[in-house]
Amino acid sequence: MEYSPKKISAILEKYGFNFKKKFGQNFIVDENIIDAIISKAMITSNTLVLEIGPGAGALTYKLSEWAKNVLCFEIDRKLKPVLEELLNGKKNVEIIYEDFLTSNVNEKISSYSYDSLYVVANLPYYITTPIIMKLIEEKILVDKIVIMVQKEVGDRFKATPGTKDYSSLSVFLNYYFDVKKLMDVSKNVFLPKPNVDSIIIEMKKKEQRKQLIDERYFFKLIRDSFKQKRKTIKNNLKEYPLDVLEQVLKKYGFDLSVRAEQLSLEIFIDMANTIKEKEV
Repeated sequence: MEYSPKKISAILEKYGFNFKKKFGQNFIVDENIIDAIISKAMITSNTLVLEIGPGAGALTYKLSEWAKNVLCFEIDRKLKPVLEELLNGKKNVEIIYEDFLTSNVNEKISSYSYDSLYVVANLPYYITTPIIMKLIEEKILVDKIVIMVQKEVGDRFKATPGTKDYSSLSVFLNYYFDVKKLMDVSKNVFLPKPNVDSIIIEMKKKEQRKQLIDERYFFKLIRDSFKQKRKTIKNNLKEYPLDVLEQVLKKYGFDLSVRAEQLSLEIFIDMANTIKEKEV
């Protein structure tokens, strides 16, 4: 099957489909990029792939040729006839016409048997972070995430301490995953063409993580630390035991005047765990 903009446009026009800005609809149509995503994801015949926002189904079609099953979540029911035509005969593809953010994803995937669970998707800008946080907070046990996102979002995902893009999300992701950039993607491979370029990010589940005494507390501490990026830890964490935090920071050569953007994952874990240990 050819994934040319002309062919996709013809099918979308056939069903009177109109792109909706509110859903961040920019469909990938370039077969070379689709093949690159498939290749880099290293999908096996025993992989269940979650795809959020299949769009016109170009990526979905190729995923179905490699994965054991592809489970898609599509919020826009107007795409149903488009996807049914493009994916006709693909018996290992299931499309659920629901908002991924409000779906009980763990219940949906419980009916499948698989060796590994991957998320492979071209994610709209406006829900990229909520989708990632849902995977983490609802403990959807993915082995790997390969996603195409707007470049500025991808830069935050892979940011390291001391850089302008480093944020609370960078810390969260670094705790659960090994994050790396796979490739840059031009805005010219989408229909319609967005205003910015994209990036493909890979997140592989960390096999070993330092244990947290209280995961929720760890999340809260990090969010509060980055609450106002230009403020120091002392100012952002006034409600926390500053004497305990100061002791931890001194171990790493810092004091309470440091900003969150300078602190590594290891330091945040130590801060959260030390506070909790002293509460016992």
